[in-house]
Amino acid sequence: MEIIFEDNHIIAVNKACGEIVMVDQTGDTPLLDEVKAYLKEKYHKPGEVFLGLPHRIDRPTSGIVLMARTSKTLARFNKMFQSREEIRKIYWAVVDHHPEPPAGTLEHWISRSPDKNKSYAHTFRAFDAKHALLNYRTLASSDHYHLLEIELLTGRHHQIRAQLAKIGVHIKGDLKYGFPRSNPDGGIHLHARRVEFIHPVRKQPVVITAAPPNDPLWNAFLQLTGEEPRQEKPLPGDHHSSPLI
Repeated sequence: MEIIFEDNHIIAVNKACGEIVMVDQTGDTPLLDEVKAYLKEKYHKPGEVFLGLPHRIDRPTSGIVLMARTSKTLARFNKMFQSREEIRKIYWAVVDHHPEPPAGTLEHWISRSPDKNKSYAHTFRAFDAKHALLNYRTLASSDHYHLLEIELLTGRHHQIRAQLAKIGVHIKGDLKYGFPRSNPDGGIHLHARRVEFIHPVRKQPVVITAAPPNDPLWNAFLQLTGEEPRQEKPLPGDHHSSPLI
């Protein structure tokens, strides 16, 4: 568990691919319970630890998960996420095709299939569909992949994955939305990179940034964007020195 921000009101975790945020049918330990246990031990708290979850990200996605340590903070966060006016959520995605134009806005209507746990983006107002809006820009490209920065302007189920798939752009490893191969860890190359908001109690600007997972492809794109890659720890017997990017 990687904690990247903590004060008396907020805690933020850089979630790994494959971790669940809340309890689901798998029975795996959710991140919420891990953070509660951490707070209980660190601050010697008796009884149940309060921890609110104003948002979540998909299991195969990595990156920032914000949690509220008080009920007052949770209520204010909930208002922020509902209005979308006081909080900015920025994602990074590694994709197979270069979008045209290289920067722009995607607007669709998204319908959800609970049975398939999948969403579908439409160019028309489909029945029971919700308006979906995002901005994107291309940060870097290689021979095989492209790095997009995406700002979510609405929060719909699988929104980024569905909207990109609709324009023929697929996130690496995302079999559900059209990429041909899965990633070895079962995750996808979609990362909640940065969140910006006014602190719900202190009323000061807060910017939290999360490093992408430590893998060769993410590290290669960090270098292409002029940022310091994570120090990679090769597995025993792994002699690959560079990724196919």
